[in-house]
Amino acid sequence: MALVTFSNPEYKDKTVYAVAGSHTQTLLKLALENKIPIQFSCQDGECGTCLVKVVSVDKKHERMGGPLTPKEITVLKQLGKITEQEIEEMAVTDLPTPWRLACQMIVRDEDIVVHY
Repeated sequence: MALVTFSNPEYKDKTVYAVAGSHTQTLLKLALENKIPIQFSCQDGECGTCLVKVVSVDKKHERMGGPLTPKEITVLKQLGKITEQEIEEMAVTDLPTPWRLACQMIVRDEDIVVHY
């Protein structure tokens, strides 16, 4: 089980349990199930509305979810959140950018804070 804390200056932080490794539990799905008001539109990784910043609680093992999807890479580049150089570095280090799309990020077995 992973602890996911959703944080927003307009709302009280809320920490929920996530079933890690299910390969279907996206951050957006987890947020919707727990009535967390993350903005979203397409739910398919194409619009960028559900952009979030993810921070690992465990600084030694910073993974922050599964690898970025091709859709996520495209949208994050369009939004100016990642560069081509960062994409190349992520392919080598397996450490994703803190910027993610909630509809694409699969929760791993790690405690994270999601700023939305």
